[in-house]
Amino acid sequence: MLNAKIIRLSVSDVRFPTSLEHHGSDAMHTDPDYSVAYVVIETDDGSKGYGLTFTLGKGTEIVVCAVEALSGFVVGKCLEEIVSDFRAFYRLLTSDGQMRWVGPEKGVIQLATAAVLNAVWDLWARTEGKPLWKLLVDMDPKRLISCIDFRYITDALTEQEALDMLLKRQEGKLQREEQMLKEGYPAYTTSCAWLGYPDQQLKQLCTEALRDGWTRFKVKVGADLQDDIRRCGLIRQMIGPSNTLMIDANQRWDVGEAITWVTKLAEFRPLWIEEPTSPDDILGHAAISKALAPLGIGVATGEQCHNRVMFKQLLQASALQFVQIDSCRLGSVNENLAVLLMACKFQVPVCPHAGGVGLCELVQHLILFDYISVSASLHNRMCEYVDHLHEHFKSPVVIQDARYIPPKDPGYSTEMLEDSVRRHQYPQGAVWQGLPREGQTVQDSADQETD
Repeated sequence: MLNAKIIRLSVSDVRFPTSLEHHGSDAMHTDPDYSVAYVVIETDDGSKGYGLTFTLGKGTEIVVCAVEALSGFVVGKCLEEIVSDFRAFYRLLTSDGQMRWVGPEKGVIQLATAAVLNAVWDLWARTEGKPLWKLLVDMDPKRLISCIDFRYITDALTEQEALDMLLKRQEGKLQREEQMLKEGYPAYTTSCAWLGYPDQQLKQLCTEALRDGWTRFKVKVGADLQDDIRRCGLIRQMIGPSNTLMIDANQRWDVGEAITWVTKLAEFRPLWIEEPTSPDDILGHAAISKALAPLGIGVATGEQCHNRVMFKQLLQASALQFVQIDSCRLGSVNENLAVLLMACKFQVPVCPHAGGVGLCELVQHLILFDYISVSASLHNRMCEYVDHLHEHFKSPVVIQDARYIPPKDPGYSTEMLEDSVRRHQYPQGAVWQGLPREGQTVQDSADQETD
């Protein structure tokens, strides 16, 4: 019921020891333990909403503290009070006169905001009995626009422009929804080529992916140029000349270094170089984009872009050719809606970041909405998929023929299995008994045991 009052918010530090097998390893994050700050909100009628934000292990406890600091803005409010003026509630969380000093709208406090708001959106979709993507698709355009905070972005996109875009896309919307239900949304895989994987594992995973119908592959690069040349050559040879290859440096290089390095990888015809430099360097991304354009290589970024304002500047500066939204880095659905609409205005395709813990589950809803109600295009568009940890979710993603099949269960696909949360809660969960001490990664502990 929309008039249900939120009476409790709890948050857990949930971590998975993925560093043991080098899952998620890249040039900057060599030993990630995929983790979440996991939020549950409860109402006085017994309903629950589930939210999360993604982390890499150490530091999750800081996000948990930030969520707890925000809980006072949520507990005691009715769901109807929140969603009837969602823009105001978003500002309440992000613009408190004291709390915003530790942001504003960036870093740990924004990750915490995402976790809380993701739980609110999950509760709203459950209350309406719809998966989140369907809640958004069916929503009146004016009400949808009222969920977005346009402050700081009106020089790029006004509220009226956004409304006009949504109204324009009403035509053909039903057909696009039926298309998605029948065919699913195109995906690409990152699971084959983590930087820490040996060649034999890489070959095996590529062979299996090709057999399963994957045609778009991403390779981690940036640690060693000669190794990158060898690995990209190996992947290109395995996937053939007609399949799509992308490369991802995870912020490893300076601007000039990025241009030089990627130029030497151009022979493998990557569609894009992802996160070539600092995620905060908008002009650096613009310089890289301009230098690589003659080679036919685009720049993709966004998974660590703080907020809609940075995306606005990246778009205004022609600094990226592919927008990579993240369901847990920005301020939840509200802020991602703003970015989707700006990307559409600037005619830049959205190819969401996913993987980690739950990111695939969440972002599939946003990209389905984008195609059905905003962009109406699949050209040069795909959503990342990583085949890790889906078994810990009550409504895991469904991939068929390398496509995301639209979820049918009500909510935001954010609910984790209770046993998984209990076993992986840090540091008391059963999985963590006998593993690392505070301040260590799982890989640190494993290395000590083998010394």
